[in-house]
Amino acid sequence: MKIKINDLMQQSGVKFGTSGARGLAVEMSDKVCYIYTKGFLQYLEESGELKKVDGASCSVAIAGDLRPSSGRIMTAVAKAASDMGYTPVNCGFIPSPAVALYGLKKGCPAIMVTGSHIPADRNGIKFNKCSGEILKYDEEQIREQVVEVDDSIFEENEFVLPEETLEARIDYVNRFTKTFPPDCLVGKKIGIYQHSAVGRDALIEIFSSLGADVTPLGFSSTFIPVDTEAIREEDVKLAREWSAENGFDTILSTDGDSDRPLISDEKGEWLRGDVAGILAAKYLGADSVSTPVSCNTALEKCGWFPDIRRTKIGSPFVVASMIEASFSGSKSVVGYEANGGFLTNSNFTVFGKELCALPTRDAVLPVLAIILLSIQERKPISALLTDLPQRFTASDRIQDFPTDESSKILKQFEEVSAIEDVFGEAFGKVESIDRIDGLRVSFESQEVLHMRPSGNAPEFRCYNEAHSEERVVAMQKTSMEILLKLKG
Repeated sequence: MKIKINDLMQQSGVKFGTSGARGLAVEMSDKVCYIYTKGFLQYLEESGELKKVDGASCSVAIAGDLRPSSGRIMTAVAKAASDMGYTPVNCGFIPSPAVALYGLKKGCPAIMVTGSHIPADRNGIKFNKCSGEILKYDEEQIREQVVEVDDSIFEENEFVLPEETLEARIDYVNRFTKTFPPDCLVGKKIGIYQHSAVGRDALIEIFSSLGADVTPLGFSSTFIPVDTEAIREEDVKLAREWSAENGFDTILSTDGDSDRPLISDEKGEWLRGDVAGILAAKYLGADSVSTPVSCNTALEKCGWFPDIRRTKIGSPFVVASMIEASFSGSKSVVGYEANGGFLTNSNFTVFGKELCALPTRDAVLPVLAIILLSIQERKPISALLTDLPQRFTASDRIQDFPTDESSKILKQFEEVSAIEDVFGEAFGKVESIDRIDGLRVSFESQEVLHMRPSGNAPEFRCYNEAHSEERVVAMQKTSMEILLKLKG
């Protein structure tokens, strides 16, 4: 049979976008995962990025997170690569940035089986080209691929993953332990919230190797969907309790595939990802910062960065913006997202050694940079936060909200007068609007309301920004009440 990827999306319930393929694990059958992988590799062949040299077989790197379904899906992915004449390399259960780094080093595609922060009954496949993340153009071309598949191959059940290689994991750990001095974190007491993050052991190894006194916390043998952008109340409580009991300088963690970080201050208060990104960029001395339009405007107000580029939400847009910044002549180019994922498009010199660019979300570099910034400035992490312009953000979402319904709501606000009619009593006069991704409204009070449909789920997202935590919480509550009324 032959099937187009666009049609597979509709028939299987497993959607495809620049975050990769995602859906319920039961819907991500071996056949569905096989077809998606084949479509991706076909596209790389057609675009000229993937070539067999003198008949030799090229490698395809494959890794996964700790969800129960990841191993099975990795096997289906590996079979697709093998059937197309490529050599699947089983990198094991390692962080997304680790397999991406391996792919960049080897010049081969890197495929990560992960659902990131979504629940354990779901999963996904994230595709990286030989040159890095797939961008929007790549996504459009992959959707058009027509894949031929023989149903009988799924009845055999004989294919198994190749023996695991440790090279990708070792390279990722060495990226930090061989670049930063082994005593750079001496005297720092760090808690590592392990839960079910695939990079939990790597975090312990990295920070212990750099001299920190590390305490593992909260190990889980079952998958926990930790979302670094919408932190669970139980995780907020745990961090405060652990900090009070142990006197940590900071607590570190990640989401499920360990590409998005969590870092707390010395009181056990988790930092928001967009604030963490600003501090990490400061430590690295970035001259260009790319970040989505939804992120905290303390970035502009702090005055630390000569070139700031706002993008649509999603790492492919951040990557594209960083590429443009480098092309325009910037020498120290970084990007970050509200979820804390931190990307570099330049090599940086730290402690006299070169840290190579890694233009995909990474969880280790930003938290390491923040700890080193606190050492450099001789301040606890909480004091680093008070040095920033005081801007506070909050976000929420309406779930089970189809994209077309979200679009109808946004269409109501094509005129400023319509925005003020609905939100004016709560937030005042509109100063400016931005439609780069949904609708972002800046009011004369310097408060912000941003509404947009989710890019990878049937959800309507709402972001707010204000001058104090109390006010932004009140804004968020009011905004959600208004939007729920509009939904009807």
